[in-house]
Amino acid sequence: MTEPRQLDPYASPKTFYGAELRRLREAAGLTQSQLGERAFCSGTYVGQFETAVRRPQQDTSKLFDEILGTGEHLQRLCRLARENKYPDYFADAAELEQMATTISEYAPTLVPGLLQTEGYARTLTRATLPLASEQRVEEIVRARMDRQFILCGPTPSEIWVVLHETVLRVPMGGPSVMCEQLLHISELARSHQVMVQVLPFTSAAEAPMNGMVSVMTFSDAPPAVYVESAHTGCLIEEPPLVTRYQKSYDLVRVAALPTKASLALIESVAEEYTTP
Repeated sequence: MTEPRQLDPYASPKTFYGAELRRLREAAGLTQSQLGERAFCSGTYVGQFETAVRRPQQDTSKLFDEILGTGEHLQRLCRLARENKYPDYFADAAELEQMATTISEYAPTLVPGLLQTEGYARTLTRATLPLASEQRVEEIVRARMDRQFILCGPTPSEIWVVLHETVLRVPMGGPSVMCEQLLHISELARSHQVMVQVLPFTSAAEAPMNGMVSVMTFSDAPPAVYVESAHTGCLIEEPPLVTRYQKSYDLVRVAALPTKASLALIESVAEEYTTP
């Protein structure tokens, strides 16, 4: 059970949702565990909503409303609480990313957001949203850069990234942008902020993954996986499926080059981008 903590209900829609859920649960005479059991989740999960650790979920809010007899009250609050600077399909993963103790990513075609430079992120955003205003593009780039605080916070996550060699070879934004991007990755790796490996073309057939995957583990919660493709993504929390992704990621990591050889390749390709 998550211990109560003092929250300002009016600090944000998320804290107001949490305060309302707690008020309604206590009025019904239910503990977090009892409500969780009826809503097919754990008491800890309920507590994370009440303490605004996690954003509320629409389907769970519907169950809460049915159990507590509150009409659509929590569902309406949920819609407000889920407003976010990130796309809705990624918002839950972005929230978990901040709480993860380890993040293991596989990138088959593009540099992961946590490692992107502003130039790379801007080029990618413009390519993805060709009709977006400059203001909208800059909002997206800034949100992506803001995520990177977990690389150097007081308790940084342990981050391990495997890049398919394609990531190095796709000239996103042209030679200067790519050179800066690859040297940035190298700097992060050499300063021990991330572990980086490259899956070379010669070993790609041994890697049982064909899409972007992020495996997150936590000190006080089960692991979760986020998978993404163009314009959409999915957060996976079902234990059997999470375990399968973890095993697949381990196989990708084994097939990849060792870290020193990976850095040598990254820096070599960066140099190629500076060659006329």
